[in-house]
This record gives sequence, structure tokens and C-alpha cells, in this order.
Amino acid sequence: MIYYNVYFCTSKGALSSMFEKTRKIRNIYGVMSKLEQLTIVNAIRGGLLNIIPILIVGAFALILKTFPVAAYQEFIKNAAGGLLLSFFEFIYSATFGVLSIYMTLSISRAYANLKTDNSAPEIGVVLASILSFFILAGAYLPDFSTENIGPKSMFLAIVTGIGASCIYLKLYSVLPFRNRRFYSTGADREFNQMLSYLAPVALTAMAFAAFNAAIIYIFKVDSFRMLLILAFDRLFSIGSTGFLKGFFFVLLSSVLWFFGIHGSDTLESVMQTYFASGLDINKAAVAAGGAPTEILNKVFFDCFVLMGGCGATICLLIAILIFSRNRARRGLGFAAAFPMIFNINELMVFGLPIVFNPIMLIPFVTVPLVAYSLSYIAMFLGLVPIITEAVEWTTPIILGGFHATGSVAGSILQIVNVIVGVLIYFPFIRLLDRRDEIKYRNEYNSFVSYFKKNEQSLAGIKLTEQSNSYGEFAKALCAELEHSINKGIVLAYQPQYDGDGNCIGAEALLRWKHPVYGMLYPPIFVKLADEGGFLPSLEEAVFIRALNDRPKLLKKFGDSIKLSVNVTGKTVVTQRYLQFCQRLDEKYSFKGKNICLEVTEQDSLTFDEKTINALNTLRGLGLYLAIDDFAMGQTSINYLKENLFDFIKLDGSLVRGLPSNNNCKEIILSITSLAKSLNLKVIAEYVETNEQRDALKEIGCDYYQGYLYSPAVFISDDKNGD
Repeated sequence: MIYYNVYFCTSKGALSSMFEKTRKIRNIYGVMSKLEQLTIVNAIRGGLLNIIPILIVGAFALILKTFPVAAYQEFIKNAAGGLLLSFFEFIYSATFGVLSIYMTLSISRAYANLKTDNSAPEIGVVLASILSFFILAGAYLPDFSTENIGPKSMFLAIVTGIGASCIYLKLYSVLPFRNRRFYSTGADREFNQMLSYLAPVALTAMAFAAFNAAIIYIFKVDSFRMLLILAFDRLFSIGSTGFLKGFFFVLLSSVLWFFGIHGSDTLESVMQTYFASGLDINKAAVAAGGAPTEILNKVFFDCFVLMGGCGATICLLIAILIFSRNRARRGLGFAAAFPMIFNINELMVFGLPIVFNPIMLIPFVTVPLVAYSLSYIAMFLGLVPIITEAVEWTTPIILGGFHATGSVAGSILQIVNVIVGVLIYFPFIRLLDRRDEIKYRNEYNSFVSYFKKNEQSLAGIKLTEQSNSYGEFAKALCAELEHSINKGIVLAYQPQYDGDGNCIGAEALLRWKHPVYGMLYPPIFVKLADEGGFLPSLEEAVFIRALNDRPKLLKKFGDSIKLSVNVTGKTVVTQRYLQFCQRLDEKYSFKGKNICLEVTEQDSLTFDEKTINALNTLRGLGLYLAIDDFAMGQTSINYLKENLFDFIKLDGSLVRGLPSNNNCKEIILSITSLAKSLNLKVIAEYVETNEQRDALKEIGCDYYQGYLYSPAVFISDDKNGD
């Protein structure tokens, strides 16, 4: 049983303030939830998440290719005639070099899965999207290269992944194409199916070709992609190069990244035109014996603004690792940490994700702007030397600041920027955690409601094999439970009493404390453990925990009490469980310890020679045996004929029905009479009222367990406040 502690504010003003804050937080969550439920947002997120393996492989290839140590660079350039460097370039070119292709494919596939019920096979959607992407990227141009399909074309990947998919599905749903197949003599079924995609793919491609042609005609450019580049160049042609232009450059780059557009690459021509020459001017000034004057240059942005990558995400990484309570998010942080040290952050940007994540917009844009402003002011005031040395963009912080400025002050400035950035990211990380906790709990509550509503019909069905959202949730929860089998187990003990009110025993009840969902509904995790194949391990862990708790139980309830532990009928007769109990007997010595195994009705026992021998072996170790939920479910009178059990536990439904159903009384009377003739003791569960207890006592049942006497209690130090 789970207990809750409720704390009240003594101040009316404090209580009102608390409710007001709660209301505002819920309003924020509501807005965020609506935005995140948009199909387009979910498709982009899902598509980006699916290419994480590509990003990880590409990130490591890029690190090994550009590792900022001169001796290392010399080595890979000369090793085996440059073959080692070529090896890394092969992998990088096949991952980041064609990143936009992966994005288009993945986003279109994710969109199709969200918008259809498999009536329109996703291959057609993907083909239409890839074809449309190449049209907008300018595949028809004579100078077309991998640059057109790499990170610089991420925006095109999103546009075509969503736009082409939407057009294709609309066309596919139109009557002439829906459920229609084009047949040719001798063609097999797969060929016929592919022909059914022809018309919607062709029409989608024509729509994008027409759009691209209109762009070329109106704006006098050679492709839609080129229009975007020229538009950004024209935007920065206004005004002189200085603080405001640099500020706007950082702002626009961050905003572009938020919408899935590779800001740094998209604005590369802006960088080269307005900022890159600053370093050369400074070097020339120093060579002439003068002082450097240009604060803004590429190294300035790489070292002091894009720390860890766009959005100064090294600050986000640190904030996650220090403050986040979300295990999945912390796991992403650890996975992304190594490439982010070298300012490669695609794994974090797409994995968290930051892209199209409304909660992350403010800090993702604000942190680099603050870092830019602090760094500019520090150099303008002379607190930090102006940059005079070129530094590879993959150089880690502290080292980068020192080498760029030739001073420790450069490293200190980077550290200050990081600390300020972490503080800005901190509240938004906590907001993400709270949002996810609410989301996950709602999912769990929905899953529990579904399970309770259909508990009987689901008895013979595997939850993890269902092809719906509940099946996906069950799979994820099952894997999580198996991974943390010894971490979340908590045992509660419900005492058992005789007719005189003396405590004669206690049953160990398994509880599982989940870090987000709290105490799980026991029938769910027992079923998932069975489906996952780790129920025997779980039952063994419970037995060991109960034996370790036994000294405390004896101290609390009395030296002569019986300790009962549940085990399923399927497990109790296995050779594994017998050997497990024999090992425990060597350590604890069961004889005279009053320890009982309650065989639950999970699976009925088949009383063949193997079963009888197994149960006799357990009794030979000094263990008592009890039949749980007797007279209902899978149990039967056959369990009694071999004289292998010592206790019978009445099914709870019989006890609950006592006051109003005379048949329940007659059934219990027959069971107690039979038990007395076989020298068995009968224990009634769910005894909650004096009326039930008196009725049970009248018909010969003298042992009780239930709320009338005591709920389940926790005695271990790890009860987690339940």
C-alpha cells in the first residue's frame, strides 16, 4: 500500500502564490503541449532522432579527421601515404557530407507514419521527397556537388521532407489513385505495387519543379537553394561591420538552427564577406608593429560564442549533467559529451531535440548573444587581448581561448561565458524535466487504466506484442524494469493475525519504485517480468531481500512469526529455483525458521512426478508451502491430494463477498472443513471489517490478513517514503 504525506502552507498568501505559480506552469505546459502535438513538429523531431546513428558515426569521423593537435595532423596526413586521413574522410563524406539526404528520407518517413494507417506505403512518400529535394537543391546544375546535399541544405531537407510528403499523401488519397493498382501482363505483385506510386510521385515532383522554375524566373537565380543564400547575403549588406552586425549574425544563426537550418553553413558566405578578414587585418597590424583593431573575426565566433557548437551548447551539456533528473536526457548528455568537447553538437541539437522545441528557443538564442556581448565588451575594454592567431574550430574551450588571444585572460573569458550560459540554461532544463514528468505520468496512468479495464482479457495476451501505443509503452517499460531489476525493488510486509489478535506471520508484498511513475501497479510489472523472461530473477531477488529483512521483521512482529514469500507455479518447480533455494539454505538454514513459499495462481501446477519431487525437495529444506488464492482461478482440489501444502489462502473475492453473498459463506465453510480434516491452516486475505472477521471465525477460519488489522508496512531503510 502506498502512503502519501501532504504538507500544507500555513500562510494564506503563500498558498495563493503557490496556486498562482502552479496555474502559470500549467498554462505554459498547455501551450507547449499543443505546439509539440503538431504533426509537422513530431515528424521533424522523429526524423531527426532516427538519424542519430549517422550523426554519431559522422561526429567521431570528423573529430578523428580534424583533431586539433599538430603532431596528430601530421601523422594522419603521412600515415600509409595519407590513407588514414582518407579513411576518415570517406566516413565523414558518407555521413555529414550527405546529411540532408538522410534528413529528407527520415523526415518524410516519419511524417508518413504519423499521417497514415499504412494505407499508403511509405516507400512512395520517400521517393517523392528525395526527388523533390534534388530539384530544389539544383541537381540539374553542372557544378552540383556534395556541398549541395550536406549540412548547408538542411532547410531544404525539412521543406521537401514535409512538403513533398504532404502533397504525395493528398494525391494518393484522391479517388483515381486510392486502392488502385496498375497491372501489366506477367508483372509480379511488387512491380504492380510500385506502379501504383508512379502517378503521385510524378505529380509531386512536377509541383516542386514548377515551384523551382517560378523561383528561377522571378528572382533570376539558378535554384531555390541559391535564393536562400543570396537573401541572407543581401540582409547583411545593410550598415557597417561592427557590434550590431555581429549581434544580428549570432541571433540569425541561432534562430536558423532552431528551425533545423544549419546556421553556420547557411551564413558561411556572410562570414567570409564581413568577418573573416578581421584576423588577417590583425595579423598585418601586429607584423607592422602596431596593435590589432578588429574584434570580430571567425575565430572570435568559434572560440567565444559557439562554445560546444551553435547555441553555446557546451553550457547546455553541463546544465543537463548537473541539474537534469531525466535519465534519458542525462544519457544523451554523456553520449554527446565527447564530440561536444570539440564543438560538434548535432547529436545534442537533434537528439534532445533543440530543433522545434519551444522550451529551448529562449536559452538557445539568448546564451550565444550573451556570450557574444560579454566577449566583445571584454576585448573592447582591453580586459582580454584581441585575437591575433588562427585556431581550428574543433579546439576545446580553455585551450581555444588561450591560443586565440595568447593570454590566460582568453581562457578565463571562456569560463565566465560558460558559467553564465549554464545559469541561463538551468531553469529551462528543469522546465523540460517537469514537462516530461507530467507527460510520462499521463502516459503511465493511461496505460494502467487500460490494463485495469481489460485485466481479465489481457491475461493470455502479451502486452509487449500489441501493435498499438500501449504495446510500445509496455515494451519500453519492460526493458527498463529488466535493466533496473535490483534497483527499484521495495518490499512491504502485511501482518497476519489469529483470532486472539496475535501476529502469527507477515507476507512480503513486492513493490517497484519507478523514478518517474512512482510505485508501479504490481500486476503490470509482474506480467511484464513474465513476458520479458526475467520473472524468475525477480522472484529470486524478492526472496533474498525478504530474508535480509527477516531480522527486522522478527524484532517488529515477534520471534515466532512466519515469513511468507510469493512465487509463481511456473517458477517453483524449475530446477533453477530448486538450486537457488538450496544455495540459500546453505547460507540461511531454513529449518526452524518458519519461512513459507506462497504458490500464486499465475500458472496452474501439473501434479506429475517432477512437480511432486520438486515440492517435496523444498519441504525437505524446511520450507512451508501455501496455496495462494485457493478456490478461484487456476487452483483446484488436486493441489491437496498429495499432502504437499501446509496453508491455504482464501481468494479475496470470497472474503469480500461474505456479508452479501451466502454462497461465498458456504464455499468458505466447505474449504475450512476440508482443510481441518487434512490438518491444513486457512488464512483469509482482504479482511477489512469486524463483520467479515466474525463471519470467518464462525465458519472455522481463524487466521486473518487485511486492513482490519494492518495495511502493508515498510521496514527497510529504502522504503522511499511510501
